[in-house]
Amino acid sequence: MQTTFEVVAEPTRRQILDLLLERERPVGDLVAALAMSQPAVSRHLRVLRDAGLVATRTDAQRRVYRLHPEPLAAIDEWLRPYRRMWAASLDRLALHLDEMDDERTSDA
Repeated sequence: MQTTFEVVAEPTRRQILDLLLERERPVGDLVAALAMSQPAVSRHLRVLRDAGLVATRTDAQRRVYRLHPEPLAAIDEWLRPYRRMWAASLDRLALHLDEMDDERTSDA
């Protein structure tokens, strides 16, 4: 079984997750949105389902998929120190831009 990181590393699977973030969708909607064959989309959905990232329900003859985001918590946790680093960098940039603005105002 693949890790959550390995599963979401594949761009098509990320697209599927993005589509399911908006709302639950039947396979046919995903096939149309991705412009891929139904068997190809189904293979990606199987990987996502095995990783616990999507869940299904049956609606008459259709399978409807929805996002199951809990496994993404591990990725979120892993990204936490990077978000702190980015926030600090953006804070320094904002301070620098404010100082540049102050210099322009005092020169005028």
